[in-house]
Order: sequence, then structure tokens, then C-alpha cells
Amino acid sequence: MATANPVGIGIVGTGFGQKIHIPGFQRHQRTEVRAVYHRDLSKAQAIADQYDIPAAYASIEALLADPRIDAVSISTPPFLRYDFAKQAILAGKPVLFEKPLNLNAGQTKELYHLAAQQGVVTVVDFEFRFVPSWQLLAEYLQQGAIGTPRLIKIDWLAGSRANPQRGWNWYAQKDKGGGALGAIGSHAFDYIAWLFGPIKRLCAQLSTSIPERPDAGGVMRPVDADDTCNFLMELKGGIPCQMNLSSVAYAARGHWVEIYGDHGTLVLGSSNPNDYVHGFSLLFAPAGEALQPVPVPERLEFPEVYADGRLAPFIRVCDRFVESVDAEESLTPSLTEGVYSQLLMDLTHESHANQRWVEVPDLETYLSAI
Repeated sequence: MATANPVGIGIVGTGFGQKIHIPGFQRHQRTEVRAVYHRDLSKAQAIADQYDIPAAYASIEALLADPRIDAVSISTPPFLRYDFAKQAILAGKPVLFEKPLNLNAGQTKELYHLAAQQGVVTVVDFEFRFVPSWQLLAEYLQQGAIGTPRLIKIDWLAGSRANPQRGWNWYAQKDKGGGALGAIGSHAFDYIAWLFGPIKRLCAQLSTSIPERPDAGGVMRPVDADDTCNFLMELKGGIPCQMNLSSVAYAARGHWVEIYGDHGTLVLGSSNPNDYVHGFSLLFAPAGEALQPVPVPERLEFPEVYADGRLAPFIRVCDRFVESVDAEESLTPSLTEGVYSQLLMDLTHESHANQRWVEVPDLETYLSAI
């Protein structure tokens, strides 16, 4: 049987891209990293040399013109993603996006329509959809194990930015796409929609607990990006959902999703403060019984795990990306799901600014509106 052709990948973004995207694509059986972009050519070349990548570019146009590049992975800071993605789509290159995709839903919606017009495949790295314990939770919910949810409670509390001496950079700047909402809220909004369906309305409060941080020269610079987010939401069917997100919590509890239904309870959680993928376990209790751990079946387990827990689910995202390229169709999670996550983040800012509940439009209606 003939072996399918490898997909040549161009890497755009060398922070998270260097940590996860390059090693992930290099481990995948159908992808080859053939070029890397950095605005500083010497840095691009150094990364290319380190990872044995054939080409290094300081021009996105040159990378896209390279005939060896079949598809592009974009993991730059959020404020750069729109322009790079637009150029890639116009060049006809399939795109794998990091989240948050852009600075606002308008940009993401534009890219969604442009990709549809150009017939370009897109996939988004919403990696919780590919983590075994999360997939098992989805199966239990689909099977109706706890009946109709009465309350959903989400706590994602981390201490990665709890130290006020952690340096000032784009993450500290709202207009650059920084903050906990974009970093982890984008994931949470996607898995809420995946697991429970659409959100009808929400009310949110954003906080900036650490108002300034030192830049590379030690000068204190203002921080206006959020580091703590609190939500009340009403989901489809009137189900209430509470969510608390923070990146500045010392001795943080970790990441927990609790679902209380009329026939029982499911709890998915991890107390691992250093890795937001490793350490999840699922607990289940039929009505009137105590919570008990549920083992993940072998069919859902990763074939291989790595020191950095993000790598194994990212390789599954690469699977989905290659499947999409082969099928010439954007498979879930694509820009469709990316638009919804970005829309919910925009509505969060609107709710916070106006101190009120906001209604969430139907996604299909939003996408079709001019």
C-alpha cells in the first residue's frame, strides 16, 4: 500500500511554537517541519539549526512562497496572528491556530469567511478535546450518566503569574491579547460548548490584581490585562454555570469541573500546578452514592506521554490537522469553534465594562450577519 505524502509545515511563532509545535510536528508520522519564521533572521536560523529544520526566514512572504511548505502553524502572540493567518489563507495554505486566535471576534469571523472563500482548511489547538480523561467525561455526559445537569462549577486556578516580579511583556497588555481570559478562558469557553452546548447569556467581572511589573530593564510598567475572571452563565436549557479563572493564585487548587445532575455527579480535576494537562482524573457518583474514581479505558489513552503534558494532546491535534488536509475539509475544532470562543471573550469584556448580563447570539446567526 502506498504511503501518504508527508505534509510540509512552516512554523510561525517561536515561543510556544518552539516548546510544543516544533516537537509535536516532528514527532508526528505524517508531518515534516521544513521552515521556521522569526522577524530576526539570526534567531530563526538558530532555531532551525537547533531542531534540524531546513529553512529559516525573516519574511512571512518568503516562507509562504517556499514550495516545500504545504501548511502553516501559527503560535505567535495574539496581536500578530490575524495578519499572518490572513496572508497564509490568501496563499492557500492550511492553518493550525493557537488560541486565542486574534484580538477580537470580528477578526476571527473575517478569517472564517476568507478561509471558506479560499477553500482553505483550518484547525484550532483546543487540546482538552483530545485529553483522555476529558474524552471520558464527554462520553459519560453523552450517555446521560448523571441525567440533566442542575449546576456546573468550573475552577481553573493557577499561580503562574502570582509573583509580581514576573516580567512585563505582551501578556500584561490588554491590547496585545494578554491576560488569563485569552490564555485559559479561551479553552474553557470551547470545552463548555463541546461538553454542554451553547451559552445563552453571561455576566462577568475581570480583575487585574498586580497593576505593574518590571520590564527587561527593571522599569516598572503598567499592567492592564486581566489576571482573574469570574463568571455567571446560563447554558442551553437554563442550566446555571459558575466559573472562576485566575493566574495569580498561590498554592492554587488547580483545574476542576464539577457537574451536579438530577441522577448523579461527575467531577473532573487536576491539582497539578505545573502542567495543565497532566494529572486529570474523573470521579463519578450515582445519586445517593459517594464519588469513586473512573479508570480511563485503554482505547482513549495516549500511545505515548511526555514530560510536558501539552505535547501528547497537541500531537492528536496534528492528527486532526492532517485528516483535515487529506479530506480538504476543516474538521472540528476549526475556525467555527474559534469564532465562538473569541465571541464569548468579547462578550465577557462587554459584560465587565457595562456591569450587566449580556445575551450570547446563536453562532450560526452571528456568522451569517454582515
